Amino acid sequence: MFEEVWVFDVEGTLTTGETWRGVGRWLERAGRGAAYRRFFLAHLPGALLARVGLINKRRYQNRWMRDLAGLFAGMTASGVGEMALWVVENELWPNLRGDVVAELRAGLEAGARVLLASGTYQPVLEAFARSLDPEVEALGTPLMCPNGVCPPRPAGEINVGPLKARRVREYLGGAPARAYGDTISDRYLLELARDAVAVYPDRRLYKLARARGWRVFSS
Repeated sequence: MFEEVWVFDVEGTLTTGETWRGVGRWLERAGRGAAYRRFFLAHLPGALLARVGLINKRRYQNRWMRDLAGLFAGMTASGVGEMALWVVENELWPNLRGDVVAELRAGLEAGARVLLASGTYQPVLEAFARSLDPEVEALGTPLMCPNGVCPPRPAGEINVGPLKARRVREYLGGAPARAYGDTISDRYLLELARDAVAVYPDRRLYKLARARGWRVFSS
């Protein structure tokens, strides 16, 4: 049995790569560029409003990821798997935070059970986890393609904030020993853990980490 569980957020924590960017590039290469460009232009006004703080940034990012998955409609499950691997190899992996990944691997060597918990789509997260180590587990945003074909809206609820913390607790049957995150939306995950680590944190998470006495991981 494992003595303890370490849980890592992914985007901004283990990598500076972003799934949505990788998916967009893959769609261009896969002949779905026109659909992606229409999607991008339709969602750009909201993204600009979120950037300047006129609408909730995290909520809009969640909408973007949910709607982006709609471009997978009609794809086979094997096609989704190919997309996931491409996104990992060309977006997430080239932008690894080597120092944080080294800490993850040190945990594995010490006998910790490692779980990735992220808002990224489950197939992408699983491919990323396998690239790190076959023992690493993944808990992401569900992407449901019943009967092997993706429907018009395949993405489940985006796995961030309080939902991510709740799903981690349910998945583990308890709280992790240690948790890593980079933004204030990860506070709910970090608050579960005995040891919380704010990784290259945004301003709000940094302030919270200092107030709570959490470890701050940065160069």
